[in-house]
Parts: sequence; C-alpha cells; structure tokens
Amino acid sequence: MIHRRRGAPGHDGGPLSREEKRDIVRPMLQKASQIGITAFLVALGTACGDDGGASTDTSIAGPTSGVPSETTAGPVDTDAPTGPGTGGATTSDGTGPSTTAGTTAGETGATGETGETGQTSEGTGGATTGDELAEDEALLRAAIAGEVDPAEALETIAARGGLPVETADGGFLFACLCGPESWSLAGDHDDWTGAPMEKTGAMSWIELEIAAPDGSLYKFTDGVDQWIADPLGRRHGYDDFGRYSLVRASAAHLERWYAIAGYGLAPRDLEILVPDDGVFDRALYMHDGQNLFDPESIWGGWKLLESAPPGVLLIGVENTPDRVDEYTHVVDDIGGGPIGGLGDDYADLVELVVRPLVEEAYGEVELVGVMGSSLGGLISFHIADRFPERYVMAISMSGTMGWGSIDPDQPPGLTMIDRYLAAGHRATALYLDSGGEGACFDGDGDGIEDDGDDADNYCVNLQLHAALQSVGYADGVDVFHWHEPGAPHNELAWAERVGIPFELFASL
Repeated sequence: MIHRRRGAPGHDGGPLSREEKRDIVRPMLQKASQIGITAFLVALGTACGDDGGASTDTSIAGPTSGVPSETTAGPVDTDAPTGPGTGGATTSDGTGPSTTAGTTAGETGATGETGETGQTSEGTGGATTGDELAEDEALLRAAIAGEVDPAEALETIAARGGLPVETADGGFLFACLCGPESWSLAGDHDDWTGAPMEKTGAMSWIELEIAAPDGSLYKFTDGVDQWIADPLGRRHGYDDFGRYSLVRASAAHLERWYAIAGYGLAPRDLEILVPDDGVFDRALYMHDGQNLFDPESIWGGWKLLESAPPGVLLIGVENTPDRVDEYTHVVDDIGGGPIGGLGDDYADLVELVVRPLVEEAYGEVELVGVMGSSLGGLISFHIADRFPERYVMAISMSGTMGWGSIDPDQPPGLTMIDRYLAAGHRATALYLDSGGEGACFDGDGDGIEDDGDDADNYCVNLQLHAALQSVGYADGVDVFHWHEPGAPHNELAWAERVGIPFELFASL
C-alpha cells in the first residue's frame, strides 16, 4: 500500500581482580576530551563514557553562498538558543551536556495506519494535513499579534507541522527566538542578501513568498557576525558552513523533532533522514542520534549522509546525560558504584512513543529494525528481546554484551548472552560485530568470557555469536557476525564498516 506521507591491559592468564576487570571496560566507556571530565562526573558520578565528546553546532557558520563564513568572539548555540530540544551531542559510551527545556510528547503517540507486507511509504518530508497547516498559521499569527506566548506557539508548531509555516496564500511565515539583536532572513531565495525581520516581543518573524521552496536553503543572521540555522526548523542539512535549514525538501534530507519524552526519561530530539521523495519500504531506529549525521560530531560521526542506503528511513534517537542508565537493561558496577538499569523505560520510549510518532508522520512499514553501537548495540538487542514481534532485525556494532557481569559480585545470568540463550530461537534476524582481538576466557566463573586481554568487546560478541547458533540461529541466514581485526572502539571505525549491516538490512 502506498501512503502519501502522513583496549585491555595484559595479564598473566589468571582470574582478573575487580580492578583489572573494570580497567578493561573503562577504556570503552571513557573519553571526556571534548565535553570535559567535570560534565561527566556531574552527569554520572564517575567517568564512564567511551567516546565522551560532545558536539554542538556552536560555530557561527556563514551562508552557503559566496558570502564568507564569520565567527563571533564567543560561541553561540546555533542549534537551540531557545525552545525545546536536547541541544548537546553525546557519543557512543559517554554523555554530553544537553538542554531539556520545552514541552514533551507524552507517554503515548498517535499510531499510523496498519502496515502491510511489502508496503512502501511515500511523501515529501514532514508533510502535514491542511487542517494542521491552517492551525499552525493561525497560531503563529496569534503570536505575532501578541495574543499568545511566542515560545509556546513555536514549540507547538515545531511538534506539529514544523517551521517555517506555509500560509493559505502560498507564502511562508518564518519566526524564531534568536536573541535580542535585529535579525534578518537570508537564503537561496534572495542570494543571501537578507531581509529584515519584524519583532513581537522576543520573537523575530517575517512573511515572504518563496518562488522555489523545494531545496531552498536559509539561515537567520544578525547582519554582523552570526548566521544560524532555524533553531526549531523541521528540515535541514549540513555543508562546509555547518548546519542550514530548508524551506521544503523532496531530495533526501534531515528532519528534526524536538523534546520527545516519556516513561520518566529526559526529553531528547529525533534526527530523521528522509529518503528521496519521502519514499521508503523499511525503517531503522538508531541510538546516539547526534552522532549519526553531523560531520562535526565526535570522530566525525557515522557519516550516514554519505552511506545511508536508499529507500530506508533512518530515525536517530538522541541520547541524554542519562545514557548509561538508559542503554543498559540491568544495574552493574564499573567502578563508581551501581549504575544502569533503565533499559526497559528506554525501550518503551522507543517502541511506544517514538515509533508511533514517526509512523503517524511518515507512514508505517513492516520492515523495521533497531541499531546501535557499544551500549547502543546492547540496548538494540534489549529492545528486540523486549518486543520480539516488532523488529525484523537488531544490529549491534561493538556491543557491550558483557554488561551485567562486570561487577564480580553480580549474580549470574544477567547478560544479554544469558537472555538470548534462555529465549531460544526467534524470528528477529541478528547482526553483531566488533573490532579488537585477543584471548578469551572466563576467569572468574561467571559464565562470561570477558576476562582475557581482548578489546572492543571482541570476546563477548564472539561468545554471543556462538550462543545464538547453539539455540538454532543459522550463521549467514538469521545471525551475522563480522570481525574487523584490531579496529578501535569509536565512531570512525563504525562509520567505516556500517555498510555491512546496512546491506544486510536492505536485503531483507
């Protein structure tokens, strides 16, 4: 049915001590070089992030025409100077700063239409109904008239039809809470010369006719040294000048949804890659969303704008400072006291809040997968375990499959290896990989072969692969394992081999 879119130290071979075992795990859960160790200590109570850098759009990028890029004396948060959103980008096993102001989506989302086998969804990226467009226009005009709070109006529109708002007569209303300066709108439509915006209180706004809105880039500028993408814009992309906004788009592009929350978890944004013409026949939900597309994210990110397969809707769910808690299914201890165990809540957020929102906005398809790296790989397998009938494939890159056995005082049987052994063979296809290499053995008798000198979760993924085959999964049919010898535990390494699981998912 076609929809119109709605690195471990060496040892002597004996059992590892608690400290040695934690020293093996910590390098894959620590890297605070980009966000600072203080932020990690505040967020987690211990330094426990592997790729801990944060990357926000803090440079002041120039327009995408011949106008040179400019910077200010102090960085400006061009991604979210006001309004909802998580703002800060965090990485594979670390947590970065984020803001959580704004409204939330609630604990349940509206569901889309029922999917059918072989179904394709088609649209133009965040398309809305005529009623929604009329409501958004009326609400924004009320904010311009000073009749409603502009921040609340913009947040409501950003959660509904998105900015800019197309008017009944075919023009467009642009608005932002960009700051106290006098702002202008510049873009492809005026060769980046800029048109002054009006002010209603703290809100800057302008109404324009855009002759060719499809693929038309724009930014807000103070005319001096600041050029920022629309803080609450729906459609955007990246180029040499940073992030830019799009009036409308039919070619492949990114779309952002703001401050999605539920199940007691902090709000976070969604970053969604919409294929050409909004046509797709499968969807893949991915974690650590701020590292997937932004070229300025840690290690250059996953570079998915370069490698995304055609016909796949990629939904990046951004993380929060509670990442380690949310991406783990049980409590463990990596040296700073008990941590983790909110995986059920996060799985429910993805399945019962994010997924209905996405399916309502973009259409529902039957082929749906879930994917992540490191702890993101762990939580992907947990989501597939918690909702086994809902995902055709779970993909884990360098997954932390030994979580639940790091603390030697933990009772046995808590790891994802144990869970999948107990569950037996199921229909969801599974992909797991790692870099690293080394000796694998169970030195402390907990049943998990994580006491050797391996790196990048090599041994636990090797053990899980064998365990899955022992309960009926067939290698190369419904379980796939890849080893990239010596590859490190970072986004650059995952970006280099992400095409392997993408090809498998695209072939389902």
